[in-house]
Amino acid sequence: MDPFSAEGELINIHNAFHQGQYQAVNEFDTSALSPENQLPARVLQLRAKIALGQTDEVLADVEGEEETPDLAAVKALAQQTTGDAESALQMAQDLAENYPDNATVQVLSGTVLQAQGHSEDALALLTKHQGNLEAVALIVQIHLQQNRSDLALKEVQAAKRWAQDSLLVNLAESWVGMRVGGEKYQAAFYVYEELASAPSTSAALSIVGQAVAELHLGRLPEAEAALTAALQQYPDEAELIANTVVLNVLAGKPSEELEQRLEQINPTHPLLSDLQAKSELFDTAAAKYAPRVSA
Repeated sequence: MDPFSAEGELINIHNAFHQGQYQAVNEFDTSALSPENQLPARVLQLRAKIALGQTDEVLADVEGEEETPDLAAVKALAQQTTGDAESALQMAQDLAENYPDNATVQVLSGTVLQAQGHSEDALALLTKHQGNLEAVALIVQIHLQQNRSDLALKEVQAAKRWAQDSLLVNLAESWVGMRVGGEKYQAAFYVYEELASAPSTSAALSIVGQAVAELHLGRLPEAEAALTAALQQYPDEAELIANTVVLNVLAGKPSEELEQRLEQINPTHPLLSDLQAKSELFDTAAAKYAPRVSA
């Protein structure tokens, strides 16, 4: 394979990963890649395995290679995914301090930091990026979680100046649109609809996006039909399960079974953390009104 086609192969792996084609990512033959591209390709394949729930295999794969920052960052992400939050946070913080300019460290350690509520530390690390669209996408997600749609929109607009046609930029713009609301809901729906029509795109990824847009547009039956069909095909897709839980709540349907399934697949999923926090708040409030019996 010549250098140009080898470089194109890495781009294909990268695009497949961000389209949710995790199994396809792991099936790419990376043997012909140049030495400098071998590590980025390996990292993407390891991340794909994490997304597929193969975290034990990933942890075994990188064991003893923590001196390589990229692989240490992968380990931190795998630990976070398996629920070993303490180890994941310690490693992510160490990497952020010692390798802040490493693109993989920025994205994966930033992901761990954000997942554990260290948003400002995550942003401080991510903003050191030099043209890293994954970092841009994560910055947008963090700002949206902070209810700072203005900052998220500013980040997207800045990225569009140098990456107008990027899949990640288009997705990030859709995320912002669904937070801004109004006519932006329909615009976001069209982005996911276009993704769904592309044969190379993960159906699960596009269906989740379309269904969320449908929910915002008040089209619950359409969202329910899409999510139900998708769950039959992808029963272990965490985001499908999480969004179906939300839909069931809106529709007044039970969701306990789905919540239990999500906990088995991804015990640190943000939806579960939010549900736990809300449950604790309810219990605290309810305790104030509990009947008191005097002796």
